[in-house]
Amino acid sequence: MKVGDRVRVKDSVVVYHHPEHRNQPFDIKGTEGDVVNIATQWRDRPVSANLPIVVQFNKKFKAHLRENELEVI
Repeated sequence: MKVGDRVRVKDSVVVYHHPEHRNQPFDIKGTEGDVVNIATQWRDRPVSANLPIVVQFNKKFKAHLRENELEVI
């Protein structure tokens, strides 16, 4: 997986920061978006992030996910 890939959430992932469902559980399974970043470095130091893949779903909604929760389309 690399920056720019179009991906779909294949597992059930519940988020609480979706702009249309703020502070309520919302399952994003099946939602499609673009990979905008892969968190491997922070201030020029390598990091091992728990949720390294940053996916932009729409203009207002972005989420950090694991690679095994996504599929490239």
